[in-house]
Amino acid sequence: MIQENLEESVAYIRSRSQLKPRIGIVLGSGLGAFVDEMDVETTLPYDEIPGFIAPSVEGHGGRLLLGHIKGVPIACLQGRVHYYEGHSMTAVVHPTRTIAMLGIEILMLTNSAGGLDPQMQPGDFMILDDHINLMGDNPLKGPNIAQLGPRFPDMSEAYDRKLNDKMADLLAKKSIRHSRGIYCAVSGPTYETPAEVRYLQMIGGRAVGMSTVPETIAANHLGLRVCALSCITNPAAGISKHKLSHEEVTQTAKLVSDKFCEFLKDFLVSI
Repeated sequence: MIQENLEESVAYIRSRSQLKPRIGIVLGSGLGAFVDEMDVETTLPYDEIPGFIAPSVEGHGGRLLLGHIKGVPIACLQGRVHYYEGHSMTAVVHPTRTIAMLGIEILMLTNSAGGLDPQMQPGDFMILDDHINLMGDNPLKGPNIAQLGPRFPDMSEAYDRKLNDKMADLLAKKSIRHSRGIYCAVSGPTYETPAEVRYLQMIGGRAVGMSTVPETIAANHLGLRVCALSCITNPAAGISKHKLSHEEVTQTAKLVSDKFCEFLKDFLVSI
């Protein structure tokens, strides 16, 4: 059924566009303005694509855009659906699998996250070197779909080291505050308690969020090269001296939107 749903999504998209993207990108909370940098050929709202679900969260546009960045063919998912919205893991990773079947070789994931390191400041960026899946679920659970990948995919380099090094070099060249570290994925939708934040720090986490890891797992299963970048929008609970809100997350992401878009455009062209 999963394979049939993917084929239906791909057939619909190909009926609207013949573009074969080389790079796929997922834009997280408040980071959707990047689409203004694209030479867009085709825009498809998620609720028009069979098998896709429109996001219900502010800051997630819910559109697939096909086009180019300085001649590089791109498939851009403007916004994502989340596990905490009540969707299955299969539904969460369906758009990722769909753009993989359109022909992408590299997947770039972005998100807004809480900083677990007290030295982090709102508006900093973090390159994901690894992750810890604390969501209590996995998109590969159930019968394996051999057409997509192996039963037991290797995750020893979930995030491509060469792509990460390129990101780090470019961020440094642009004098953009950044770090590298481990992203902890939790199910949400509640923000973490101070006790949970202390636990995440103890196990090596530097950022925490409610997305990205399912897509990373599905993309590695498919054999894609993956890289991911978090926008640190707020200190996590217990580090922050005030209560957390989604409004703060989206506002901080919008404040760094210009430098994020400039970096992302140059990075995608460089790979």
